[in-house]
Amino acid sequence: MSDNIHLDAEPRSDSGKGASRRLRHQGLVPAIVYGGDNDPVQISIAHNKFMHELEHETIYTQVVDLRVGDVTEEVILRDLQRHPYKNKIMHADFFRIDKNTPIKIVVPIHVNNAEECVGVKMDGGMMTQLVTEIEIIALPKDLPEFLELDAENLHLGETLHLSDIKMPEGVEMTAMLNIEETEHDDHDLGVLSVVKTREEVIEDEAPEAPEGEEVEAGEEGETAEGDSAGDAGDEDPAS
Repeated sequence: MSDNIHLDAEPRSDSGKGASRRLRHQGLVPAIVYGGDNDPVQISIAHNKFMHELEHETIYTQVVDLRVGDVTEEVILRDLQRHPYKNKIMHADFFRIDKNTPIKIVVPIHVNNAEECVGVKMDGGMMTQLVTEIEIIALPKDLPEFLELDAENLHLGETLHLSDIKMPEGVEMTAMLNIEETEHDDHDLGVLSVVKTREEVIEDEAPEAPEGEEVEAGEEGETAEGDSAGDAGDEDPAS
């Protein structure tokens, strides 16, 4: 877990589409803070500074120190609305946290040693990541920035699953909670695989001619030649 991210915001009293549109024209992002024992608070954040923070992956998984006026609260970024085609943030939701209450959050899965993967480097396969992020539950102090999976010893045709991820202390995957650990557990999703390349698949699927066809063709040719020779022999004596 990294140090908290810091964001500055200002309270706002007006709401609605018209008010939000005016804020965006001023270079501000309309947002809301909710959760906990306090009432929701409408706020605005400087767009460019917010965009700069959003370039860092940690803001999506870590606790944010949000200062609204003279009050600072610990929150997490719960929702983000982007413009459909412009590089612009339309709205943000922040959720107040309690240090003693576990929270659920989605974190990315990072693959380590991909360049050294045996299945790719030695077996000539192609690595495919089936799951890129997963929901976890943990106390705010234990929230990881990401989860890690080591691909170095993964061979062609093999798959690494959720259960292969080494979980930090105090962190659990919601998909694996209250699930009996069995060999065929459907909740233990495959995360990373090494499969054959497209060229190998096409080559394997190419149809082969039946073994007997060439021989049969040869036999037919020999029969035809024999028949021709026999016909020619039948014609000769009388003439």
